[in-house]
Amino acid sequence: MASIRKRGPFQYQATVRRQGYDPQTKTFADRRDAVAWAASIECEMHSGAFSSRVVADTTTLRALIDRYREAVTPGHKGAESENLRLRMLARCSLGQRIVATLRPSDFASYRDARLKIRKPATVVRELALFSVVLTKAIREWDVNIVHPLTNVSRPKVRNERKRLLSPAEECSLLAELAPRTRNELGQLAPGGTLCPWARPIVQIAIETAMRRSEILSLEWRNVLLEERILVLPDTKNGHEREVPLSSTAIKLLSELPRSPEEGRVFPVSVAALKKVYERAVERAGIADLTFHDLRRVGIARLAKRLDLLELATTTGHRQVNVLYQRYYSTKASQIAEKLR
Repeated sequence: MASIRKRGPFQYQATVRRQGYDPQTKTFADRRDAVAWAASIECEMHSGAFSSRVVADTTTLRALIDRYREAVTPGHKGAESENLRLRMLARCSLGQRIVATLRPSDFASYRDARLKIRKPATVVRELALFSVVLTKAIREWDVNIVHPLTNVSRPKVRNERKRLLSPAEECSLLAELAPRTRNELGQLAPGGTLCPWARPIVQIAIETAMRRSEILSLEWRNVLLEERILVLPDTKNGHEREVPLSSTAIKLLSELPRSPEEGRVFPVSVAALKKVYERAVERAGIADLTFHDLRRVGIARLAKRLDLLELATTTGHRQVNVLYQRYYSTKASQIAEKLR
């Protein structure tokens, strides 16, 4: 049974009560809207299609993002990076909106505004995060809404990169990542970094072609120097992988200090490494070089000594065509040298 109660000059509270359902209440500025809403709720209850909209009508998108970040994200690979992105999304204007009021046009406007200042790949990742949060809320958290991102088109991503590192650029970068020194007065000299792990991390990335997440999660118990391998028990594709080590990589790892607990090889966070690396790249005057480009640099160098299948085993690519299309950058002249 529905009832309409006037609560003020422009407030009409509609309440629907029916056996087997919790009471449903909503306030409107116009009585006709209140009557129409109550009629639609009664109709849904009568047909058995009713689902409560209380959560959707009272919860902000930011609240859902925070819940997802605390309950779901910690179980993901790359949880630290995902957590940072979700915190940023929660602070945007859409985060303050009640979930039931969100429309596809809201996310389309967000997409268009972000494309003016961010690359398409970044915007696609942000829309994907919005989508997974809302999907989780709809399926498991009793948020009764039509998914607003279902028909929102994503930008086309053309982010195939072929950036490599020249010997001169590598020398400049490693110089800027060297530990900072002090003069006779105890003052820090310009250049270099206070993070002792940044330089060896970059060198290991180039020598092994490992991903940043794999390097930062590496533990000493999985460093088998006598066998000349690293064991990665949990990689991006979910499979264990063994990474062969060059003599240079073995020397780098042998010279690293070990913590008493013999825990992580590189006890540094993703955010800290990113900041140190980007500042060093800027000081070195190197343009357009991401950390992930170092993986391409390493693969290009390994390709000179390994065939494609050996290379795929080393890098962890289970689909050789992906390795070939995105990373394998051997030139015809290099192949010709092998045919001498």
